[in-house]
Parts: sequence; C-alpha cells; structure tokens
Amino acid sequence: QVQLVESGGGLVQPGGSLRLSCAASGSIYGLGMGWYRQAPGNQRELVASETRGGSTNYADSVKGRFTISKDNAKNTVYLQMNSLRPEDTAVYYCNFYPRSRDPWGQGTQVTVSS
Repeated sequence: QVQLVESGGGLVQPGGSLRLSCAASGSIYGLGMGWYRQAPGNQRELVASETRGGSTNYADSVKGRFTISKDNAKNTVYLQMNSLRPEDTAVYYCNFYPRSRDPWGQGTQVTVSS
C-alpha cells in the first residue's frame, strides 16, 4: 500500500506562486498521477494529471497556470502553481490517475488571499 504525503502549501497573495510536492512511499514509475483539490462545501475535483505515457491534462480553471511533473527517481510528483487566484483556495491532494487509490494523504492547504 503506497502512502502519499503532500507538502508545500501555505498562504499566498493573489498572483503569487507555490510548488506542491507529493512524496510516495513506493515507486510511481510507469504510473499515472494526478493532483486533486477540495474547497469547503465542494466535491473533490481533478485539476491536473499525467498519464503513464507522460501526457498531461489540466482543468480549464487552471490551464496555463499550473504544471504537473514527476520525478520517478525520487518517487515525487510536483504541482507548480502560478498566477494564483482566491478561487484556487482548497486542500490539495495527490493520488493515482485515472483510478485513485485509498488511502488518500492528508493533503496540503493552499490559501490565496490578500
């Protein structure tokens, strides 16, 4: 059972940047990964994904601002977030893609506010 630990969140002003990291306890080589987020009162949504073949895809709301990447040697997935907006405020999680697995990590809180 691979454990996923997210980090890198925080409080940032609108227009700012953050880089989230997700460390996996096992190999993620050849596996698709995704970043998901959940804002208060909302369902968890997929915001960025990378397939096992290396293709990336993004939700329309983050396209052009967020970038997902993987470091297979470090078993780590990243989410570079630029031009952050208040509506990006949420708890961010990583998980496998296209089929997520339990258990989910604890997530990392991102708050965009002036």
